[in-house]
Amino acid sequence: MQPAFIDNLIYFIDLLGTVVFAFSGVLVAGRLKMDIIGVLVLAAVTSIGGGTIRDLLIGATPVFWIKDSHYLLTIALTGVVGMGVARVQHRWPWYVLPLLDAVGLALFVVIGAQKALSYGTSGVIAVLMGCITGVAGGVVRDILAREIPMVLRKEVYVTACLLSGSIYVVLLEFGMGHVASMFASMLSLLCVRVPAIFLHLSLPAFHLGKDD
Repeated sequence: MQPAFIDNLIYFIDLLGTVVFAFSGVLVAGRLKMDIIGVLVLAAVTSIGGGTIRDLLIGATPVFWIKDSHYLLTIALTGVVGMGVARVQHRWPWYVLPLLDAVGLALFVVIGAQKALSYGTSGVIAVLMGCITGVAGGVVRDILAREIPMVLRKEVYVTACLLSGSIYVVLLEFGMGHVASMFASMLSLLCVRVPAIFLHLSLPAFHLGKDD
């Protein structure tokens, strides 16, 4: 495959992840009855927060959304359209936000790992950058919404990100193509995260017991 095709695919996945995470921010803002500024702020921090932290850590400056204004335009458009969609469908099933979050994670973890590798990081750092890309924006969103971030709840969340990023890096190391590695990585995250959502799977909790 031509490098141009891979670059275009990565760009498309990145924009798609931006739309998904931005819409999840819209839903949270609507639940809290925020005005349009609040909606756009939550949409923005959710969709570009993780990538911004990643770029600063790996030295990819100016960060991606400053270099390419299409990201901000995508967020603004998603925010406005999302508000309209949310008004039509007043009540959303409980699983919609976690599923949107899972799709966003699947897209952003592989994008984050890929970009880190392109800047010469090790595989371990690339996996961590993938996790930060996928998780950090949602953490900021939940903090602004005065909720416990999903990453801190008893859910199979970061584990799925680590698995997905590791699969991507390992498959590339063993010579698999970029496209196949990306889709295998995304599929692995969804195969772990989606059942965890509906079956309420979680990791064992750390508990010291009651104080005397």
